[in-house]
Amino acid sequence: MFKNLTIYRVGASWQPSRQEVEEALAKGQFQPCGATEPLSLGWVPPRGIEHGPLVEVIDGHLHLKLQVESRVLPGSVVKERVDEIASQIEEQTGRKPGKKALKDLKEQATQELLPLCFKKRSSIRIWIAPEQRLLMIDASSPARCEEVVSLLIKTLDGLTLHLVQSAEAPATCMAAWLMDGVAPEGFTIDRECELKSEDEMKSVVRYARHALDIDEVRQHLEAGKRPTRLAMSYKDRVSFLLTDTLQIKKISFLDLVFEGHDKPEKDEQFDADATIAAGELGELIPALIEGLGGEHDFLGSAPSGFVADSQLVAPDKTVLDLDQTPAAVTAAVAAASAAAGPDDKAPWD
Repeated sequence: MFKNLTIYRVGASWQPSRQEVEEALAKGQFQPCGATEPLSLGWVPPRGIEHGPLVEVIDGHLHLKLQVESRVLPGSVVKERVDEIASQIEEQTGRKPGKKALKDLKEQATQELLPLCFKKRSSIRIWIAPEQRLLMIDASSPARCEEVVSLLIKTLDGLTLHLVQSAEAPATCMAAWLMDGVAPEGFTIDRECELKSEDEMKSVVRYARHALDIDEVRQHLEAGKRPTRLAMSYKDRVSFLLTDTLQIKKISFLDLVFEGHDKPEKDEQFDADATIAAGELGELIPALIEGLGGEHDFLGSAPSGFVADSQLVAPDKTVLDLDQTPAAVTAAVAAASAAAGPDDKAPWD
């Protein structure tokens, strides 16, 4: 069901119900690209059944599906058409079009060609675990994940998200595991990795279907190269590729997961896949984060005996929601501090 996962922490204030999410998604159902639209995004039934629900809830987990349709228009084709129109203009007027005219011609050519282009569809699965306050996006491209996050926040009222980050850098941990030949408890190192130098050369060494517990790998690490990808397995049940940005890629469930289970009927396949994914990955993700030193608290730890809450009172008495991205919190604090004025003092001053 899932091949790649980017993991987000959901703000504590958002408590979703199936009906509320369903109603919100219904306002943005997928519509095919119009004749001159290069891209269209919209929600579709996760099961792939026409007119089915837009939200599936299985064992308390919410499953959504975003459909993406784009028109394939190579830049070389647009340039060829622009050159053709520009030549016609030069023949008629005796003058070559300038930069501004060429820009307008490019827009004109794009609008002419878009209706003739082939359309390409893909889909992105979103998995929400409300009890764990986690949201996972099945996309390998950070840019695509950002688009999905923006759409989710716009669609689902009150939703706040920030990327889950580990206390220790994944590259540092992966380097230590490769040097020592020892992975965190429950994990094993498999036979694929990518090492990249941090100097101006940006040299890259890749190993595929190759033993990694060798002196050559350790020498690369000692020379300053850092792991950007490392193949691993969890309890001989799930194999995956961990990246230096804490993405989980190339997810594959191993034979041990399916032992003792009969092959589900066609109409039960979605439920079976969702149950397996939530069960196996729901155990793997926290174990992996723990192996990376735990989750990074970007707001800092509370003093001993205290618990950090999700709100902060700014100098101007504004209550700030801490379940935002760090940049958003910082900007809100700065704005509130400015509004408070130089004469306002904190209670302890």
